[in-house]
Amino acid sequence: MSAIDLQHLEVVTGRDLELVMERGTTEVRIHEDALVTATARDVIHRAGLAVTRVRQARSAAGSAEHAAGHRARVASGPSRPAGAGARGAQAAFRSAGAAAIKEEIVRVGRKLWDRQYVDGNGGNISCRLGGGLVICTPTLMSKADLTVDDMCLVDLEGNQLAGDRKRSSEIFLHLEIYKAVPEATAVVHCHPPHATAYAVAGVVPPTCMISEHEVFVGPVALVPYETPGTMECARAVVPYVKQHNVILLANHGLVCWADSVTHAEWYAEVMDTTCRILILALSLGVPPAQIPTGKVGDLLAIKRRLGMPDARLSGQVCETCDVPLRPGGIIAAPPGAGAQSCRTTAGAPGPSGDAPDPLTLPDREALVQAVTREVLKALGQKP
Repeated sequence: MSAIDLQHLEVVTGRDLELVMERGTTEVRIHEDALVTATARDVIHRAGLAVTRVRQARSAAGSAEHAAGHRARVASGPSRPAGAGARGAQAAFRSAGAAAIKEEIVRVGRKLWDRQYVDGNGGNISCRLGGGLVICTPTLMSKADLTVDDMCLVDLEGNQLAGDRKRSSEIFLHLEIYKAVPEATAVVHCHPPHATAYAVAGVVPPTCMISEHEVFVGPVALVPYETPGTMECARAVVPYVKQHNVILLANHGLVCWADSVTHAEWYAEVMDTTCRILILALSLGVPPAQIPTGKVGDLLAIKRRLGMPDARLSGQVCETCDVPLRPGGIIAAPPGAGAQSCRTTAGAPGPSGDAPDPLTLPDREALVQAVTREVLKALGQKP
């Protein structure tokens, strides 16, 4: 049996084990107090590795393996936050502050389920614990059934440091937001039906419609589709998260960040309510009235005092108030704006996505009239 000594590791991750397995290892020896992450446990089970916990001084051979392991970890990136040992991570995960976060995540998970913003095991929630640590929901679990004991602890690279369940594969979306926006304390990803309808249609709701939306959400970004759980999906939001706290994910749902888990869920509610009201208002057959231009500045002043992000507060010009509103349909994106809600004059990201501008499609009213004429003609009636 080929054995390798990993007693130097305070946290044993799946990546650590995969590295030593490449050398034909069938047994690993780890320190008695080492934390074995959920990913590492998966590797142990899958590969049938023998694990021996020991408490003793390192041998010369062990020191050599220590150095080799250190070089491998430097090459592959950090596996845990600097200075955060196994005992420290476990202590943080069991702290009173962590307990409060876990309870809040459970409450918000239940709200998302009750409002039908998630289905099956969909959606995920996370919150910074501090020290480069993040508490998050596990994979393959309904948000209606969450308990405080189901939570996971990860570092900013996605390595799981604590928790009996495996963390969500979509945690990387959250982590990219935390890295890009220091003010982001919590992230909620979910699939509210009305907001997701906009995401599937590839369009964004206009601004200047509902005062609460202007204050708490404002212009909304839409990013092109990427496979959930991949780094491509996670990185797609990075150009937008500093100026948008709500982002539509094409053919997927939305993601919100805020200063607390509860507030991030609020923004999902505001967003879905806005989309629902617009769809209902447009079904009345008349264009909805927008907030008078001279009054929008008052709402932006409130937003500035609250410290809320908004592309318009950094010198950008909003175009969406000029978007044509089509009776009986959803709001289309501004001409030439693609997936972006505002044209920048201050170096913000340009359009994303390759979907055709809905305004360049054949006029729907003319199409309906043409079809009606043909049907009446076939019935022998005059149009």
